[in-house]
Amino acid sequence: MQIHTYGSAQILHHVNIYVNEGEIVSIIGPNGAGKSTCLKSIANLVPRKEGTVFFEGKNITSVPPHELVLQGISFIPQGRSVFPSLNVEENLDLGGFTIKNKEELKKRIEETYVRFPILKERRKQKAGLLSGGEQQMLSIGRALLCTPKLLIMDEPTLGLSPQMKKTIFQKVKEINKEKNIAMLLVEQNARMALKLSDRSYVLELGRNKLEGTGTALLENKEVEHLYLGGR
Repeated sequence: MQIHTYGSAQILHHVNIYVNEGEIVSIIGPNGAGKSTCLKSIANLVPRKEGTVFFEGKNITSVPPHELVLQGISFIPQGRSVFPSLNVEENLDLGGFTIKNKEELKKRIEETYVRFPILKERRKQKAGLLSGGEQQMLSIGRALLCTPKLLIMDEPTLGLSPQMKKTIFQKVKEINKEKNIAMLLVEQNARMALKLSDRSYVLELGRNKLEGTGTALLENKEVEHLYLGGR
């Protein structure tokens, strides 16, 4: 359960969600529904008035964000959030801040290059000069360096071309299957999100409105009318 406020304005109202091991779960809904606030609240990036967050049976409500990384939660914020003045390799080095063994870090960076070959080609290029899709690949690769058990993504395809959106979703699916990482994401492209997800939640005005499997919500007439724009 989460209740979050900005000043006197309450954003989330008793929102309840869960993610099982290895699941992809999405949150969809109209602008202003509280989707991003929900993710930030789970990651302890914004203060909560009340509510509780559990991870692997442990109460993590008061755990600082940097310590959540050590516990197995990685967060990719909206807007890709790379360090633009640093090159690709330096960005990845920073993503592996919890890895004390330099050889292990080097190995994981090489694994990132195998997953995203374009990053190896661009490894000495400043991240701010990468395309939007390349920056998102860098953000995902950096988040995976700490081998998270839960990966939280806020609008991973925001501002990308249709083809690059498909590429990013394909990579997300591959990573989920290969590493069995639980994933929770907010995505404005509701149709693509539902096709990708095992389960999904619909938020409206900061409240749970609907939930179900991605397939079931794709076939839900109310969801189709309000969030998918018809067929």
